[in-house]
Amino acid sequence: MDYRKFGRTDLSPSVLGFGMMRLKTNEDGTIDENWAIKTLRYAIDHGLSYVDTAYAYPDSERVTGLCLQDGYREKVTLATKLPVVKLTCEEDFETILDEQLRRLQTDHIDVYLLHALNLSRWEEYVKKYNILAHAEKARAKGKIRYLGFSFHDSLDAFKTILNGYDKWDFCQIQLNYMDTHYQAGLEGLQLAHENGLAVVIMEPLRGGTLANVPEQVAKMLPKNPVESALDFLWNMKEVNVVLSGMNEMQQVEQNLSYAENARPGMLTESENQAILAAGDAMRAVLSVPCTGCNYCSTCPNEIAIPDIFKINNQRQLDGNYSAAKAKYQELGKKNAQACVSCGLCEEQCPQQIPVYHKLAEIHKMYA
Repeated sequence: MDYRKFGRTDLSPSVLGFGMMRLKTNEDGTIDENWAIKTLRYAIDHGLSYVDTAYAYPDSERVTGLCLQDGYREKVTLATKLPVVKLTCEEDFETILDEQLRRLQTDHIDVYLLHALNLSRWEEYVKKYNILAHAEKARAKGKIRYLGFSFHDSLDAFKTILNGYDKWDFCQIQLNYMDTHYQAGLEGLQLAHENGLAVVIMEPLRGGTLANVPEQVAKMLPKNPVESALDFLWNMKEVNVVLSGMNEMQQVEQNLSYAENARPGMLTESENQAILAAGDAMRAVLSVPCTGCNYCSTCPNEIAIPDIFKINNQRQLDGNYSAAKAKYQELGKKNAQACVSCGLCEEQCPQQIPVYHKLAEIHKMYA
């Protein structure tokens, strides 16, 4: 396993991080705690040392805290995130942080992120409620060690946030070989590195899309789709940690084996260009950049928005209209017919998808 120095900090976590957002669930939708404990500990025992969760991930912090008992907390760099949109006053910062510490059963968080920042949240929450000042107080008290942010917005917004505070230790951005010029992109990665920040990568497989690419795209890649996507990121010295939301033991074992070979400069120039060309091919196929994060689960009519986008994206990948139509109609009352265009989903979408407009297009296609 490769361990890279984490920016200006004294940390050197593993290049593979365990994302605790998409954990395996029971039939009733609750997290399978036994599976989570067994699987995360297996990963840690085999060299993984970065664990990422968030207040907003349903029950994830509590389960992460369970997983890290019995001495495992001391073996990892623990990351979690402040839900800035939940703040209604300055005092909420410490209230929420203390709740997170209780959930995680720890007295400190190694790397603390302001969750899913965009330009409006930077202005309307971070500045309004003096979040950075409160974070510095929490750091002085030893409740958090290092401060950063996760990001979903334009490159210009990324520059504003990056330059708006001179004590950032790290940032977390969405990056993969499809999204090289999307949101912060490769330019944002380079800017963060030049400013001394460590960079954590989320969505390396774009919500699983890059794990199951069309045959013609797979033939363009130097290795299998998953390994090629991970290698593309690990190849860059500016990347410190790549998060993977693993929900099967086989995924954990495979990703650990891939991480054994991770190192800067691991790809030849021709291999790197082949992966970038595969990204061009994928962008030409897919029309909706949904990663299945489920932030749109706030839909008042319980429309299965990620499922609808997944069905349509799969149809665009394999061309099987009949299968897509059948799966769409199986959704029944959860299909897009129930959409009232309230816009709540769009407010929550980190990808800034025009959700209800896309839903209307897809419903017209399959209804």
